[in-house]
Order: sequence, then C-alpha cells, then structure tokens
Amino acid sequence: MQTKVLKLDPNKADIAKIKEAAALVDAGRLVAFPTESVYGIACRAHNNSLTKLNNIKERGPDKYYSLHISQKNVVEKYVPTIGLKADKLIRKTWPGPLTIVFELDEKDIKKQKKSLKREVFESLYKNNSIGIRCPDNAIASILLRTTHHPVVAPSANLTGHQPATDAEEVLAQLSGQIDLVLDAGPCKYKKSSTVVKIGKKGLEILREGVYSLAELEAMSEVNFLFVCTGNTCRSPMAWGIFRKYLAEKLQCDVDYLDKMGYKISSAGIIDMANSPASAEATAACAAKGIDIKAHRSRALSRELVEKSDFIFTMGRMHIERIVAFIPEAASKCALITKDKDIPDPIGQGQQVFNNCAELIEKAVKKRISELVI
Repeated sequence: MQTKVLKLDPNKADIAKIKEAAALVDAGRLVAFPTESVYGIACRAHNNSLTKLNNIKERGPDKYYSLHISQKNVVEKYVPTIGLKADKLIRKTWPGPLTIVFELDEKDIKKQKKSLKREVFESLYKNNSIGIRCPDNAIASILLRTTHHPVVAPSANLTGHQPATDAEEVLAQLSGQIDLVLDAGPCKYKKSSTVVKIGKKGLEILREGVYSLAELEAMSEVNFLFVCTGNTCRSPMAWGIFRKYLAEKLQCDVDYLDKMGYKISSAGIIDMANSPASAEATAACAAKGIDIKAHRSRALSRELVEKSDFIFTMGRMHIERIVAFIPEAASKCALITKDKDIPDPIGQGQQVFNNCAELIEKAVKKRISELVI
C-alpha cells in the first residue's frame, strides 16, 4: 500500500482535501493528521479499524485509545456528569494539548451503554473511564467534525519511537502502513499532550506533556466565595460551615481542602479593618464543632470576585453590589438560600446567631448536595 500525502496550508484549510481524509476514516482507513502537539493517526472506533491500528502500534486488543472531539461541548455526549475540577480544566484548556481521563460512576456507565453502539462503547471505555482530547488545530477540528463516527487518535509513530511532529517523520515510520497523511507542516508544540486523570482525590498525571502538574492544579482549582456586609457574622459562619460539609463530601480533613484544589473564602461589601468574627458567630459555629476564631474580615475586591467560580451571598443587596461593581460576575452570583435573604444578626443575642447559623447550615447542605465532585 502506498501512503498518499495531501499538502495543506495550515492557515487556510482545504475543505475538499480534509473531506477526502474524513471519508477514508469513516471507511475504516487510517489517516495521519496534525494537531498542535504531535501528529495523530485518526481511526474510526470500530473493531476492524482498531485491529489495523493495534497491528501498526504493536499493541494488544485490550489497549484503549483516547477519543478525539472537534469541539469541547461534544464531551457531554460521552461523559454525562462532569465534576467541578474537570469542568474547570475543560474551560481553561480545551481546545488544547490536554487529554482528560474521566471516571464515570455506574449510573453513567449504564447510560452510555444504552446510548452508544456496542462496539463504540467497548472501544472507548475501560474500567468505567474514558480518555478524551479536543485538539487546538483547525485542520484537526475540521477533520473530526467532518467524520460521521467517533474517532480515536494515538500519536503517529511506531511503538518505542518518538511521536512524529511533521509529515516527514510520519512517513519515515509509517509509510506504506497508513492510507493518507494530511501534511500541514510542523506541529506547534512538538511535544505530546499531557494526559491527566481526574478523580475525587485530585489530579494524577498519566503522561507528561505540554502542561505540568502544577499548571493543571492551578487551572483546575475551584474557588468558592461567601459574601455578607461586614464579613464578621454571616459570611464567616458560612465559610466555616461550608468547609466542614465539603470536607465530609470529599472524605478528607478540612485542612486538606486546599491541597485537593478547593479554595473557600469570605468577604464583606464594607471594610471592617481586619476584624475577627463576632463572639456570637464564633460561639454558634463552635457549637457545631467548627472553629472560626482565626477569621479576620476583608473587603470585597475585584481580584476576589474575578477568581471565584461560585459566589454565594447572604442577601440580594450583596448580589446587586457585586454586579454593579463587576457586571460580568452576575452569572457566578447566587443567594446561599436560593430564594430569601438571611437576616443580619449583628448586635443581637446569641440565640439569634444560633438561628442564623441553622439557616446557613441548611442552605449549605443543600448547595453541597448539588455539587458534582
């Protein structure tokens, strides 16, 4: 078999040539194509095609390859439930040189078995997980969008050899073994995509690549912000209570939340000059086994708002202030209780603070039950 080469301008995609390549992939043939990291081999997720690919890559039939998608919202077809950290990485890195391995629970696995063809499901999922990548390359995106079947795409190289970063390197290793090469010149990074597995216990690098673990941890960090008026009563209590129940959901110690990539903060719309939490708020939390004695108030800032993923306020007025300050933050803001304000207990007796803490605790439990970790 002679491998055909179609030359492309990386800055001006030739749709006709890419459609020719897509038709070959749909027909079960193997096509090398460029991504921003290295060249890949596009292969239909079909038993016969995968057998050819395994023979070239010298891999056993139990080897699973990563699904490649044309745009990031396609992930929802293959991963019904996406956790907070995975969602953050998708938004920050896709399209881009990151392959994410998603873990699915039994409910979602059963759903996928019903919604996908059997051979597709068996080709893509292993041990209740699936690896997915959304490349940042116009030619790759068009190719994947033009095919009519799911496509996997390992690097275009023989096992034990370096991944090809241009068409010449592809041909040096695979000429005569694949049907077509889309030649769009050298890849941007000339380095494999990073492969990361996301679980409840954090991130695990399965293959080093363009992104480092430190970069991915920073990009996947989920930030919660609680806002009240002076940051001495309601929001400090919400901060402490939320930390307690989030740690329980993650089955970790409260002090380990930061290392797990979940940051919880609080602030007030007025500056109370680094004041501690009120004695009554501290006592109300202590009665629940929560220590907020170290809390010191701080004023709401643009930086705090911009880096937060979720902003829960104690009253509607707080949302209005935030949105007036930073209009684009509106989508991140919500009342902690969803439908009513939590009255400010400042200046009142301990029982009022205790009742306030109860309202906050009930709201926090509801919010955390809705979080997908």
